[in-house]
Amino acid sequence: MKLIEKITICGTFVCVALGAVPLHAGTFSLDSCRNMAVRNNKTIRMAEEGIRGTGYDRKAAKALYLPGIDFVGTYFYNQRTINLLGEDAKLPTMSFDPSTQGFKYNILTTPDGTPVKDPSTGGYIPTEVAVIPKDAMSFDTHNVFAGAFTLTQPVFMGGQIKALNEITKYAEKLATAARNSVVQDVVFAVDQAYWTVVSLKSKQKLADSFVTLVDTLRYSVNAMLEEGVATRADLLMVEVKLNEAKIMRTKLDNGLTLARMALAQVCGLPVQTEMTLADEDFKTGLTSMPDPVFNMQDVYSRRQDLEVIRQGISVLSQREKLAMGQMLPKVAVVGAYEFSNPNLNNGFQKRFGGGFSVGATVAIPIWHWGGNYNHYRATKSATNAQRLMLEDLEEKVELQVKQAKFSFQEAFKTYEMTKSNMASADENLRSAQIGFREGVMTTNDVIAAQTAWLQANSEKIDAEIGIHLCEVYLDKVIGRLSEKY
Repeated sequence: MKLIEKITICGTFVCVALGAVPLHAGTFSLDSCRNMAVRNNKTIRMAEEGIRGTGYDRKAAKALYLPGIDFVGTYFYNQRTINLLGEDAKLPTMSFDPSTQGFKYNILTTPDGTPVKDPSTGGYIPTEVAVIPKDAMSFDTHNVFAGAFTLTQPVFMGGQIKALNEITKYAEKLATAARNSVVQDVVFAVDQAYWTVVSLKSKQKLADSFVTLVDTLRYSVNAMLEEGVATRADLLMVEVKLNEAKIMRTKLDNGLTLARMALAQVCGLPVQTEMTLADEDFKTGLTSMPDPVFNMQDVYSRRQDLEVIRQGISVLSQREKLAMGQMLPKVAVVGAYEFSNPNLNNGFQKRFGGGFSVGATVAIPIWHWGGNYNHYRATKSATNAQRLMLEDLEEKVELQVKQAKFSFQEAFKTYEMTKSNMASADENLRSAQIGFREGVMTTNDVIAAQTAWLQANSEKIDAEIGIHLCEVYLDKVIGRLSEKY
């Protein structure tokens, strides 16, 4: 028993330790990160469930064209029986009179043939009566069972069934466009997280190079101090700069770790996953500034957020027809088989019996104090408002596209300037190092040149990453991302 407990405790510690260790998941390209994010994103999965739901709604709307078959069953318990007579009924009888060739009541007459009336009631006194016992007209209805199978076939519903089918068709397209719009947002977020990691990785390497550069200067100044050609202040100045460089490198290390976690979270992976990116040692590879050419009508047709509005307009236009259908006649054919126990098909019988019936129903709205018409006008107003919204968004999209194009071109111009600055910073640092060794430049001059070199390299990295981010943003605003994913 103790051995089992020890094994269990050791297993627990191993599991805890493994949970704290980062998961090594290999090397990922930008495209693989995008695919993982699209596949694992819960918002996209919710949108896909919405597409499936609208598909089911469309099938349900198609079923409205077909006849509906229903069954209704009822049971009643009645406290009393049904008595059609309060007492025995006594009915006068008639006899055939050959002289008149007709029937006449059998009533009491005087010897001269005069009918005799009852003084109390004023009616004639019959000589013969037919008796209907009260019990013969009493029916046991304590337990009543009834049911009906009905078949209803719509013939004309004022166009509402057709409008409802069109609504579900456009709703499915709307849900698909909404899903694609979410995909665009997710892909853009992945690109931002991806290139942030690449940027921080490049700056981490730059920080390592800068630490090495300053540390080399500290070694040289320390050697010069021992030879008496440098002061203690020069050494302290370099050591302060070295400490600043190490602090910067530590911040970059932490920032890179957090950026990798953010990318893993966007891709749907555990945050402790160590993701090595294929572009960590990237070169921009772009030597000339492209001139993006596009047609705004094509942009409008590709933009999924605009497609959502367009499909919404289609849905609202069909709702107008749905509201119009409330003011039109409705015709349906109805067939039924009804049965009950007790039944009256052949007298009163305490068993199930029934029969078929076929008919048609017509409902014609006549006057509702303008309620249906005002509802129709409200749906028409909603459609017009949606059309105006689409026009307004198209104008904003045009401005957004132009801004994205300018930003993309500006990123290339910035990159070209950073390359020029980088060349100047390299030459400045080389000159400062040579001048320092020859004694014509001070430690301050070298540190200033190193700082300028660091800034130039950092700006170049930012410019290179900016090109990629501006490119994906341009793809997003002109709707290209939906074509890829």
